[in-house]
Amino acid sequence: MTLQNFLTEWHNDNSQLLVHTSGSTGKPKPLWVEKQRMLNSARITCDFLGLKANDTALLCMPLDYIAGKMVVVRSIERNLHLLSVTPSGHPLSDKSLSEAGISNEEITFAAMVPLQVYNSLQIPEERERLRQIRHLIIGGGAVDNKLSAALHDFPNAVWSTYGMTETLSHIALRRLNGPNASEWYKPFDGVKIWLNEEGCLVIDAPAVCAYPLVTNDRAELSPSHMENGIETPCFRILGRKDNVIDSGGIKIQIEEVESRLKSFLTSDFAITSCPDERFGETVVLLTTDSSIDAINEICQQHLPKFWQPRFIFHTPTLPKTGNGKPARVEIKTLTHQLYKTRG
Repeated sequence: MTLQNFLTEWHNDNSQLLVHTSGSTGKPKPLWVEKQRMLNSARITCDFLGLKANDTALLCMPLDYIAGKMVVVRSIERNLHLLSVTPSGHPLSDKSLSEAGISNEEITFAAMVPLQVYNSLQIPEERERLRQIRHLIIGGGAVDNKLSAALHDFPNAVWSTYGMTETLSHIALRRLNGPNASEWYKPFDGVKIWLNEEGCLVIDAPAVCAYPLVTNDRAELSPSHMENGIETPCFRILGRKDNVIDSGGIKIQIEEVESRLKSFLTSDFAITSCPDERFGETVVLLTTDSSIDAINEICQQHLPKFWQPRFIFHTPTLPKTGNGKPARVEIKTLTHQLYKTRG
């Protein structure tokens, strides 16, 4: 979708807009959302970050998904000056900026996925441009400890977001740098959260969603800030309910295993599972690195015994969604195929 396509849809007479979920845990689903609620979400974020008219906003993510659409809506709601570049892994490269006609204009606000931030950190010129963004929010995937450490000394505000298509982008932020850096997400004012009986996060954000939303994210709550004299919980995400491997009665959270390995594996990889006659399921590591023995040694050194993958399979590329998240269903399907044809 082009920017002009989106603006045409935004300014038509329909009070709703069609969006699609990212497809990280299955096929992307269509969802009709109210434009007024999108404006509500935009206003909340702009107020929180202190964005004002004529500040600049960088649009560098696809407009097919809610994250990109909401950058434009924030620009509309707050009269920001929108700087649009072609979505790519290097949105701050000389090529991206010159093709968009952007010179040395200061960027007040930008939203990126972790891969874009990681790539930008590798190139000195792009890294410096990244450091100069006054408010950088990172969403669409987990920000691991290594990436957080690389951002810790940035002079301006860097935030990790929590949200989903149904909440019209994020409903909570956590600071990644400076003295207020935290692993706990703080919900916006007006957002209530709690855990259901399965330990999954429930969100009540009436300004952006008409009904309480039960997520598949296993979370932990921590009462750590006051709102109108009432202690309101912050939260951190442990992993998705559907990303739990039950191996011999031991519950293994896929994201926790991946987080533990990210400091030691340089190539793209994902943790998944395949059936096992003895344990029901067993841990599998899928990687673009062909050095299977070396990876196996790293796993044995740095993972608890019951987390260690029983199989490690090589693949040229890992399935990803349109916005760069691991496509978990496709990854599992590919793993099952490799498992069946293993030598």
